[in-house]
Amino acid sequence: MDDEQAVGEQAGGVIAEMMSDGLPAQRRVWAVLTVSIAVGLATLDTAIANTALPVIAADLLTTPAASIWVVNAYQLALVVSLLPFAALGEIVGYRRVYVVGLVVFTLASLVCALSWSLPSLTAARVLQGFGASGIMSVNTALIRFIYPSRLLGRGVGFNALIVAVSFAVGPTVASAVLSVASWQWLFAVNVPLGVIAIALAMPTLPETRRLAHRFDTASALLNAATFGLLIFAIGEAAHRAPVAEVMAEFVGAACFGALLWRRQATLPAPMLPVDLFRRPMFTLSAVTSICSFAAQGLGFVALPFYFHSVLGRTPVEIGLLLTPWPVAVGIMAPIAGALSDRYSPGLLGGFGLAILSLGMLSLAGLPAHPGVIDIVWRMLLCGAGFGFFQSPNLKALMSSAPAERSGGASGIVATARLLGQSTGAALVALCLGISVSYGSSLALVLGAGFAGAASVASFARLLVAGPEVSPLAGD
Repeated sequence: MDDEQAVGEQAGGVIAEMMSDGLPAQRRVWAVLTVSIAVGLATLDTAIANTALPVIAADLLTTPAASIWVVNAYQLALVVSLLPFAALGEIVGYRRVYVVGLVVFTLASLVCALSWSLPSLTAARVLQGFGASGIMSVNTALIRFIYPSRLLGRGVGFNALIVAVSFAVGPTVASAVLSVASWQWLFAVNVPLGVIAIALAMPTLPETRRLAHRFDTASALLNAATFGLLIFAIGEAAHRAPVAEVMAEFVGAACFGALLWRRQATLPAPMLPVDLFRRPMFTLSAVTSICSFAAQGLGFVALPFYFHSVLGRTPVEIGLLLTPWPVAVGIMAPIAGALSDRYSPGLLGGFGLAILSLGMLSLAGLPAHPGVIDIVWRMLLCGAGFGFFQSPNLKALMSSAPAERSGGASGIVATARLLGQSTGAALVALCLGISVSYGSSLALVLGAGFAGAASVASFARLLVAGPEVSPLAGD
């Protein structure tokens, strides 16, 4: 196939999607439902395993340090495969990658529930992580073709709501399940829900036209080495591993990253979307996303330690005290999504992140013996700020990329979220290592700093010259 023919097919695909401009209303409802179920399950599994680790370690007769691999295996599989699966979606179709990922995730959940040892559970979690990556790498790209362009803000707003609430309520859901059943049920409940999502996906998700280039295996391997070493180094640094070991991992990530960037710069549709990072709106939106999710990670990992170790709250009370944050996100995310169809994402996101920063500072400054109301209004403030930022930022990321590069943009959405959350969690471990008594408050102050930096990056988008790319337009 020559270059002219390939360009013609790509242009034809873009025109076809512009003409369709979203699914019919009835089919759209079922398509959104299957994406919501799958994204909710994949996000929940990122959070619930942390809560269950002590129970899993005791049941499998292993050490707490070794049991960390139940979490690390899932996260590493996610981070090394998000961008390759997003690129594959542009080639074979987002629907196909999503469905295969959902099938793998559902089967792996069953294997997790049937695991009999730490090695078997860890292997199953690797498989589950790859399945979750297939879902999360292309879900935002699918949202772009499920909704008409005039409703894209509402669509990404609802998707952001599912992600934020699922991540936030993960510890509470895990605690509730563990109070009445064994840890295996945390994975077993995914199976019937996954089967329902698969049945809904087949007839409802849109088929999108595909790019004509081939999958770049060398780029996929460089990507895996870069992000795998980076996440591993962040975690090792937080747990105070030997300095030489941590530095070697960071240097390795930087070297592989430089090779990856150099290779991507020569490709027409790069796996690591360097072409999209040349767009100031896209770059600023990605930076905003990483910093904001680092702030969220700092808050949601530090607060349970603060409530338990400093305030002496019970597990049930901790779950209830954490609830106002996701409730506020649930209220604000759809509102912000609708507003983003009319107002600048830079303005909306900057305002929301400034509120989040103030909320986290207020949590860090709680009195020595705070009442429930003292905690709740601060949690509501944080949730409202985060909910007001997420939907407009997600729309900015997607709409600043041309339609045929939706896969690359969607991959960055998921990668930025995971990098931010992993950084936040690692910094909490570092803060608690510095001081058990004041580590949680220090982490909340750091979270406020990340939220403030994200707010500045968001407002900077108001200074970016040039219009946004239309949600369904070509480059």
